Amino acid sequence: MTPDAEITAAFWKHLRSDRTVMLGLEASAPTTLRPMTAKLDGEADQGPIWFFTSTDSAIVQGLNSQDLAIFTFVSKGYDVFATVHGHMTRTTDRATIDRLWNTWVAAWYEGGKDDPKLALLRFDPASAEIWRDGSSLLSGLKLLLGADPQADAKDNVAKVSLS
Repeated sequence: MTPDAEITAAFWKHLRSDRTVMLGLEASAPTTLRPMTAKLDGEADQGPIWFFTSTDSAIVQGLNSQDLAIFTFVSKGYDVFATVHGHMTRTTDRATIDRLWNTWVAAWYEGGKDDPKLALLRFDPASAEIWRDGSSLLSGLKLLLGADPQADAKDNVAKVSLS
C-alpha cells in the first residue's frame, strides 16, 4: 500500500469510529463551521457522508442547490487530522432517513422522522489533505541523532482525491 493510501485508509477508519467533524460551507467558512456527527453508509471507505441537522441551522439556511462544503476532522487520539472539501446537498429521501435513523438521532427531533425541523445533508467528498501524527519515540530519537524531521513528516501527509 502506498503512503497516500495508508494515510487515506487511516482517515476513513478514524472517521468511522470518531465521527465528529467541524462542518461548514466553503463560501462562509469559518463562520458556519459547526460540530456535527458524520454518518457513513455501509462499510466502504468512501462517501457520501451524511449529517442530520435542523432546518434553521446556519448551514441549511446558507445552502444553495449544490454548494461547496468543507469539514475538518481530528481523531480522538490525535492520530489523524484532515481537511475535506466536497459538495453538499439537502435531501428529503425517506429511505435514506430510515436507513440512517437511530436513537441518538431521534433524541434531537421531537417529531421523529416527520419533524418539520429535520434536515438531512449529503456530503460528497472530492478532495482532502490528511495528516498522520508522526511523533513517536523513534522520531524523537532520530531527531536527537540529527535526522531531518521534515523527511519523516512528508510521509505523514497526503493530498488525495476522494471522489
